[in-house]
Amino acid sequence: MKCVDLIYKDLYRVGGGNLIRSYFTFPGFKYLCVFRLIQSFKEVWYLKPIVFFLKVKLIMMQRKYGILIPARCTIGEGFFIGHWGTIVVNEKVKIGRNVNISQGVTIGQLNRGKRMGTPVIGNEVYIGPGAKILGNIVVGNNVAIGANAVVLDDVPDNVCVAGIPAKIVSMNGSDGYVNRKV
Repeated sequence: MKCVDLIYKDLYRVGGGNLIRSYFTFPGFKYLCVFRLIQSFKEVWYLKPIVFFLKVKLIMMQRKYGILIPARCTIGEGFFIGHWGTIVVNEKVKIGRNVNISQGVTIGQLNRGKRMGTPVIGNEVYIGPGAKILGNIVVGNNVAIGANAVVLDDVPDNVCVAGIPAKIVSMNGSDGYVNRKV
């Protein structure tokens, strides 16, 4: 998919409207724009100087907004950063379409044990504030992860999980949490 299409789909999830106004109003969207441009331009040799500038810009935004999502991370269309601050995502994580992520979220790698590796996040997933998703696990489609949940095991489709460690608390999924789907 083209970079412009991805940016406009991310813009739709933010609320649509004017691209320039949204870029300067929503720090999460601003971060995603630079993220998408780096991913799009990195393979084109004559755009390397622009990619270098964009990477410097991304590092500055990481420090300013507290969002650490490396440009090597795979993220589907319609990604939405609801509230920025202390968001950490490992570069090997794969994230699907229409995913909402809140402040204080960590999606990371485990370096030992039976779940050694990084998570794969499905489509239409809501990740609540302070949630931790760790290890080689699969989070299914249409899943809601509650605030401060620690997810260490696979999560099936269409459920709501919460707690430490995360357990299924509802079969409602992310209905009502993930809106304006692309």
